[in-house]
Amino acid sequence: MKRLIASSLAALVTFGVQAASLDTHLLQQGEQVAIASDCQACHTAPGSKTAFSGGYGIASPMGVIYATNITPSQSGIGHYSEAEFAAAVRHGVRADGAQLYPAMPYTSYSMMTDADVHALYYYLMHGVQPVEKQNPQTHLPFPFSLRFSMRFWNMMFANDKMWQNDGSKSAEWNRGNYLVNGLAHCNTCHTPRGFMMQEQQDRPLAGGPLGSWYAPNITSDPISGIGGWSDDELVQYLKTGRAPGKNQAAGGMAEAVEHSLQYLPDSDLHAIAVYLKGTTPLRDAGETQPAFSYGAPMDVENSLRGRNPNNANHSLTNGAALFSGNCASCHQPDGAGSANQAYPSLFHNTATGMRNPNNLIAAILFGVQRDTTDHQVLMPGFSSPSYVDKLSDQQVADISNFVLKNYGNPDVTVTAGDVAWVRKGGHPPLLVRLQPLVVPGIIGVIILVLAGVALSVVLRRKSKKQS
Repeated sequence: MKRLIASSLAALVTFGVQAASLDTHLLQQGEQVAIASDCQACHTAPGSKTAFSGGYGIASPMGVIYATNITPSQSGIGHYSEAEFAAAVRHGVRADGAQLYPAMPYTSYSMMTDADVHALYYYLMHGVQPVEKQNPQTHLPFPFSLRFSMRFWNMMFANDKMWQNDGSKSAEWNRGNYLVNGLAHCNTCHTPRGFMMQEQQDRPLAGGPLGSWYAPNITSDPISGIGGWSDDELVQYLKTGRAPGKNQAAGGMAEAVEHSLQYLPDSDLHAIAVYLKGTTPLRDAGETQPAFSYGAPMDVENSLRGRNPNNANHSLTNGAALFSGNCASCHQPDGAGSANQAYPSLFHNTATGMRNPNNLIAAILFGVQRDTTDHQVLMPGFSSPSYVDKLSDQQVADISNFVLKNYGNPDVTVTAGDVAWVRKGGHPPLLVRLQPLVVPGIIGVIILVLAGVALSVVLRRKSKKQS
């Protein structure tokens, strides 16, 4: 999806508003806050021509949460005061008092400064086209449907501390901290979650599952994190979605690059790099070398030539043959990728070197789509709907294992069951797995209470008769 955020002045012309009557500097500041906060990625539905009009379905472990319309219309936030807007952004409380789910990353936006909240409100109210659009409502299963319960979750887990500058650190480090843990909310995806889906504060940015994908460790650890990346490589990755010899963005990270990170000034990208390189290094258990260090070129065609006659049918019966038939034309028969790395190398690639293979599996199933100012990346997904072959779980597992053995981490093995889970959206967390037991559990407790009351009544009657 192309970037939909129009410049503030262009938006003013569209609405027929006199630009001279508004603060253009504040509009531009608010637009930059909206970009850094990646508001568009969630609040604009795929294919929509109207920015910020909502309707995007955010897949959470509890169910689909639909992003709201945040244009200045009556079906959006046109009736919000600035104080009500600040409460929603920072604390997850709507104008009507209802609680928002933390799919809206208010736990990170709580750091947002008063100046940035004011600028963002001003931009959304005066620099965005109002759109009257009613979107699907979020309906999660019980007990997650009880929005008021988020008050207790917030009391236990939400971080409501506003931004505070650390005088012992550089201005660049402080800006990076504000972006990583505040506006850009990197922590919401890259910090592992606990039983109640709260961020594990003792392992910040150490990586964790994100639906079908896996958000990797981005601490400064040289083995498990980004300690082996140079600052320039990190900046290039954030700006373009790829760093040759290291990684390329897909899934949610591709969306962040496409809609937000590529538009940040280089000074902000350098600040993020400085902050990440200065984080506490956290090592993942069992890892002994960086994911990007695995693999070497290996020409698959050498093992396939002459194996079947030229007119053979149904010959794609193993991982090598499936790779040759579905992957080698873009990633090359030796796995080295295209010359310009638009189709990346499969060796020296974090996706194939990680101990968690979800990103490799998800890339095969769902493809990769990323549009930046310098290039466009489109890898088709080999699952329905798609214009390429639709591969079975076992076929995806066979390709994954071939790639891992020859180009990636050979100690990792993928089963058809692993692929099936990724196809479904990932393993549900324990809290979600327990959800079907909630209603029977409540009924059981009620029965026990009633039984206890009945037993108490019977014992009292017996006691009275005996006396």
